[in-house]
Amino acid sequence: MPRPRSPLLSADTIVRAALALVDATGDFSFPRVARELGVSQAALYNHIDNREHIIELMRGLVFSEIRHIDTHSMPWDEALRTLAHEYRDCLVDHPRLVPYLVAQTVRDLGVMGIYEDMAQVLGRAGLDRATIVPAITTVDYLVLGSALELTAPAVVWSPPEGKFPALSGAIGDLGPPADRSDTAFAFGLETLLAGIREVTKARS
Repeated sequence: MPRPRSPLLSADTIVRAALALVDATGDFSFPRVARELGVSQAALYNHIDNREHIIELMRGLVFSEIRHIDTHSMPWDEALRTLAHEYRDCLVDHPRLVPYLVAQTVRDLGVMGIYEDMAQVLGRAGLDRATIVPAITTVDYLVLGSALELTAPAVVWSPPEGKFPALSGAIGDLGPPADRSDTAFAFGLETLLAGIREVTKARS
């Protein structure tokens, strides 16, 4: 049997093409993905159910890069810090994907495993069940927000000269978006860890 002249279509090739479009332009569509792959739009539906399906597959692809962490061998705060950094590192190269990820329910089993690890670590820290999801959501705010910061303009605030002196003075110390994102993420994460310590101490 002769070899096909072009690579066989698969869910993986479709998802990678869609992710490349999101990374480059901030958007994707089935017609554009089909054009990128040189196939008909109908051919995509042999492998992908709908737009929600492809977004969830992009989520799984991006977070498949996260390395396994033995959180049980670490103090809870070190474990949560490591998980949060690994989570964020997966998004650093794909910040434009974030709006798609937050707009639909998480179903990918690998990503659910990350959240399960966080829930176990937070339970070990001493948080009760009612507080674990708010704490995980706060980690989400930090990770997703700092990833979005990478798409921000170099100048975020432009106050008129002579006005808003406190803000103007602080702006002078800001670096480029990547540095701002790193600094804000580290500050927010350490503040969260300190807050969890205080909450659990007050309950003990």
